[in-house]
Amino acid sequence: MAPFTAGDVSAIRELGEPRWLAEAMLLHDTYAAEGPAHFPGLPMLGPAGFGEIVKFEVDPLLPEPEAWGGEVKVLRLEGAPKLEEHVFLHVPSRTLIVADLIFNFRTDETGWNRFFHRHIAGFHRYPGMSRIFRWFVSDNEAFRRSLEEVMSWDFDRIIPGHGEPIESGGKELLRRAMGEAGFL
Repeated sequence: MAPFTAGDVSAIRELGEPRWLAEAMLLHDTYAAEGPAHFPGLPMLGPAGFGEIVKFEVDPLLPEPEAWGGEVKVLRLEGAPKLEEHVFLHVPSRTLIVADLIFNFRTDETGWNRFFHRHIAGFHRYPGMSRIFRWFVSDNEAFRRSLEEVMSWDFDRIIPGHGEPIESGGKELLRRAMGEAGFL
């Protein structure tokens, strides 16, 4: 979850009334209470253990709700248990949605953001996997198997949790980023 502005809530409602809230990983708890505050009564879905972190009821992401009817797939990325990151595929639009698996910031960033992303997080180009995420991968083979399953999905577009959407060519850009990180 991220902060919700009044404009965000309005834009979401213009698309229709949401039926679920979902969090993809354990480390995104800072704004977790904002979703239920703006959309009360909706079920919150999250990874195992997320409810203990946020101190409110969270239903499991897996298995996906039957009402999704195969339109949305969810996969837990194995091999990084402290993150518990899950990725989503919106099948009709061929869109992969990730939290921290890759970042895709603008290449013209400056100042502190550029310094932090280049020298602390270790990004050399975008999209890319952060050095910090790589540190959390404790079982490379399990993680690699999960990535192979993601790569078997039919997607072209990627919406990352951090940065700009990748409107086309997402599968090849993800393959390149995971190769540069040493996982594919």
